[in-house]
Amino acid sequence: MKIVVLCGGNSSEREVSINSGYNVCKALRSMGDNAILIDAFFGTDDLDIFEKSADNYDVLAARDEIQSKSGLVDEIYKERKTFWGHNTMEICMKSDIVFIALHGMNGEDGRCQAAFDLRGVKYTGSGHVASAIGMDKGITKQIFEYKNVPTAKSVWIKEYDETALDKIGMNVPVVVKACNGGSSVGVVLVMDESEYDDALKECFKYDNHVLVEEYIKGREFSVGVIENKALPVVEIIPKCGWYDYKNKYQNGATDDVCPAKLSEELTKKIQKAAEDAYKAIGCEAYARVDVIMDENENMYCLEVNTLPGMTNTSLVPIEASVIGIDFPHLCKKLIDVSLKKYEE
Repeated sequence: MKIVVLCGGNSSEREVSINSGYNVCKALRSMGDNAILIDAFFGTDDLDIFEKSADNYDVLAARDEIQSKSGLVDEIYKERKTFWGHNTMEICMKSDIVFIALHGMNGEDGRCQAAFDLRGVKYTGSGHVASAIGMDKGITKQIFEYKNVPTAKSVWIKEYDETALDKIGMNVPVVVKACNGGSSVGVVLVMDESEYDDALKECFKYDNHVLVEEYIKGREFSVGVIENKALPVVEIIPKCGWYDYKNKYQNGATDDVCPAKLSEELTKKIQKAAEDAYKAIGCEAYARVDVIMDENENMYCLEVNTLPGMTNTSLVPIEASVIGIDFPHLCKKLIDVSLKKYEE
């Protein structure tokens, strides 16, 4: 198959995306596919890249070239004002499918998916509606509440709204989150009221909508879901602090225990919560759901990640490996389940 692995972009998660894309592209080529790594934002000058990469292709060199341009993104975007790089869409239209390894704004929020839908390009993961919902934590929470998916109490606020904790009916500790962020970028844990205003300022840097959420103290889990079926549960145990950006992507920063040390009853309870969250926002193919369990064994779904990371520390590959699916075969499986969207 001719596969574009689309990475990079112009979000705050650009580097994570590049690492995901590199891993996926390398894995797919090891399975015999003609996979190429393309930066969505910079694109390529080579319209014949698939023909040239059929036999030999240096994935590492492609990754390094993409990474070398990261420092130019902000400056170029100010001048260009457009997301798509040179020939990006044209190359994607030549592929059999695009494996979207983008994370964050533009890649994960439904815009990229909608653009592909309009051009008839097949791609991995959920469609534009579920992607947009999953990216917006405020809308996700409202749907969770409507669909009776267990979730923590929260308040969705805008920059010009009343934000004082007593006015919005919240008390510390709380978690303040930019509604449209990922990888724990724009997420601040507030343990003391004196920290709250600074947390708001930090999160409003990333979005003009912010979620103030009740802090649930407990064990944190993550569950991949493929075709409506939950994978084994992984428990995330940070060695220091909480599961922020640094702990997510720094090797050795967390202990990821999979399968989680839970009774069969609790395992099924967490898996069902994840499947319910996946279905509630209309996911297709695959996603990952984050869940917290408090000391009374109550489950709270935090969010749905419609394009889970595929880095060396990412959770879905860990979960898949427990049931005998290695990384290359996982990548192929995610393509196969995504192609089913186009069979009707």
